[in-house]
Amino acid sequence: MPTSRFLRSRPRFLAEFLGGYLKALNPPRIILWSYLLWYVSVLARHFDASPTLWLNSLGISAIIGTGLYLSTAYAGTTRTRLEPWQVFRLYLMPFCVSSFAALIKGQGFVLIFHPTLRGNALGAALIGAFIVLVLVARAGARPPRTDLVRMAHDCQRVRARD
Repeated sequence: MPTSRFLRSRPRFLAEFLGGYLKALNPPRIILWSYLLWYVSVLARHFDASPTLWLNSLGISAIIGTGLYLSTAYAGTTRTRLEPWQVFRLYLMPFCVSSFAALIKGQGFVLIFHPTLRGNALGAALIGAFIVLVLVARAGARPPRTDLVRMAHDCQRVRARD
């Protein structure tokens, strides 16, 4: 069965999109992604399927997220328009914090760290791999062409034709 050109180009499109996204990440967003990766590493090892835990986390997220949204968007005399991802993060953070606290309760954690070195290795490895991925994306990036470089290339093309 023949595939469409779009389907064949999808992996390349995704790679270019992801590479461009990683290349453009600033340090605060790298830190936020690192928080999420640490959360996922703890969630993977200490998951609890208790509906109460997740419903409580959703409730706390709704209450605290709304408070954060109101204090951010309506802090001054005029409303500040927030991007959708900013609003999403305002609700995601309290959800992650409350569920994280419930998941590690009684597990011997010190602050956010597992009591054993091995327990911390997964989160550290995820974050390290992510940072390496960002650095690789940045290293593969071509610097933007300046007007001078563009003019030099145009001159070379004209000379080549003559």
